[in-house]
Amino acid sequence: MLTAFRSFAKSKWAIGLLVLLALGLLVTGGAQTDVLGSLGPKHVVSAGDRNLGPVEFRGELDRFREQAQEQSGRALTFEELIADGGLRQYLEQKAQQLGFVNWAWKAGIRPGNELVLRQIRQTPRFFDSVTGQFSEQEYRSVLAEINVTPEMAEAQMRDQYTTQHYGAALGAGLRLPRIYGALLANQALETRDGRWFSVTQAMAGTAPAPTDAQLTAFMSQNAAQLRLPESRAASVVLFDDGATPAAELTDARIEERFNFRRDALSLPERRSFVTLTTPDRAAADRIAAALRAGQSPADVARANSIQPAEYAATPRSALGDPAVAAAVFGLAENEVSAPVQAGVGFVVARLTAIQAGRPATLADVREQVIQELRAEDSRAAVYRRVEAYEKARQEGKTLDVAVGEIGARIIRIPAIREDGKLRNGQDINPPLPPQLIRTMWSLGQGAESEVVDMGQGQYFVVRVDEVTPASLPPLEGIRAPLAQQWTLRENARLLSTRANALAARIRGGEDLAAVAASVNAPVQTGTSLSRQTAEQYGQGVIMGVFSSGRGELFTRQDTADSFVIGRTDLIRAPSAVLAAPMAEQFRQRMTGDNVTAIGEAAIRAAAERSKARYDEAIARTNLGLPAEAPATTAPATPPA
Repeated sequence: MLTAFRSFAKSKWAIGLLVLLALGLLVTGGAQTDVLGSLGPKHVVSAGDRNLGPVEFRGELDRFREQAQEQSGRALTFEELIADGGLRQYLEQKAQQLGFVNWAWKAGIRPGNELVLRQIRQTPRFFDSVTGQFSEQEYRSVLAEINVTPEMAEAQMRDQYTTQHYGAALGAGLRLPRIYGALLANQALETRDGRWFSVTQAMAGTAPAPTDAQLTAFMSQNAAQLRLPESRAASVVLFDDGATPAAELTDARIEERFNFRRDALSLPERRSFVTLTTPDRAAADRIAAALRAGQSPADVARANSIQPAEYAATPRSALGDPAVAAAVFGLAENEVSAPVQAGVGFVVARLTAIQAGRPATLADVREQVIQELRAEDSRAAVYRRVEAYEKARQEGKTLDVAVGEIGARIIRIPAIREDGKLRNGQDINPPLPPQLIRTMWSLGQGAESEVVDMGQGQYFVVRVDEVTPASLPPLEGIRAPLAQQWTLRENARLLSTRANALAARIRGGEDLAAVAASVNAPVQTGTSLSRQTAEQYGQGVIMGVFSSGRGELFTRQDTADSFVIGRTDLIRAPSAVLAAPMAEQFRQRMTGDNVTAIGEAAIRAAAERSKARYDEAIARTNLGLPAEAPATTAPATPPA
């Protein structure tokens, strides 16, 4: 069929069909593009010629999760990893990144291969710990640890170079006017005179203890923050063996399985060899000639200032570069290969030993065979219990009776919210599988699910035992923290009202000192205040004195239980001799900030030109999550 399809594709009929299709699109205005588009690959992120497929996306998220788990010291689910909009933020950044490098490549910003290879060979992480030089084996080993191929690493480095070079060029040509720095230097060095006094909570009075009616009204005003979300308690039927010890396996069965799997378990051919890697073909030709002339790999490597990579008893499957693998496993013992173009330059290999493959013996793989049989028996036992359970339910038996007959087990799940946490917001450790939680929320109270297949031989049935609707907590349960928050709010209102009333008297013509004396508040005076020296008087004084004009009155909150009311009396400009060098420092700092801002704007514009987009539904599905994010639930804590 494949041959017939290829023949048709080259024929005049295929060309005619394409012409008809093109005419149809012109006539219908491209109405079929959605249908045709759905036939193509589904990318998580796409931007012009660049895209991020589901496999690469899942690999990146797996690496992010591993790093997060190492930092937190515990296992993390993908729901926790992408909480609070983390997934959308990642996808937006990835779309902008791919959109920019797609635009840059088409605009002609293309780092050369030599530049990328030189950077790889200078990365300390890829150096041999003994020789202190670049090691191709170490390079591939480090990348393998994080599930990255050399091609992926080199593409990422090329993109990084593109971004860095673009940013460097942008920064080299941007200069801000001197007036920008002069304005900031003037603000930093100017001095001011001012007077002020403090209005404290004692002057405003404090609120009495709240009544039940006031607390109830306060709860209603803050119902969204205080409402406890719906929670559900359930029973889960598990069909595995639990803590039951594994059954003994007979020697006859072990031998039978070994004979069936003998070919797959056989040991492959292994080879020992040395490789020498160099950036250019000419050097590789000289290395190959020297090795064929009888020089040792160590001497040749020393003469060319490179580090040989030694491989001992290595199977072909362990070699990441197909070209190198083909060359090595095509050599005879002590033979030297021709230069091979690999991912990081040109490789010359010398084969030192061949360890022929041999059929596996039972002694070699006995434990592996035993583990396979036990896993198989466990899956079979689970499936037998599932079948027996379904038969019992079809006969009209209850869930509890059926579970007791077949030897399954029931696990009780306490009341949890839809986000998988306990009703009070605490985490469950270990976290429950998302599929189990979704099943719980698809059922009503007392309802039981069908048998759910979780994959890898795991099944479960869930019964919702109790559904507690979302509701406000009882007043008695939160009386103390609620009363505290109500009192804080009322005290703040009394203080603000008192400060505004005193400030209104001054604006009405009364002297500042006289108003201060009426509430027994001392007036403080500051002369030649700078933004630094004014810090000793508090943030309210700094904000008031340095944000008002000469002769203006200001009112600012200083602390949680005090306000300051004052007036700015005098403003002195700084000396030009002192301000000039500081102005230049500010200008340079602002230039860097502007380069960053313009660079971000350029990246967004490039992404828009590349039509960068992402599909959050595909991303979530690829992580094993529902296509749509669940609605967030407000924490049950008293309002501030």
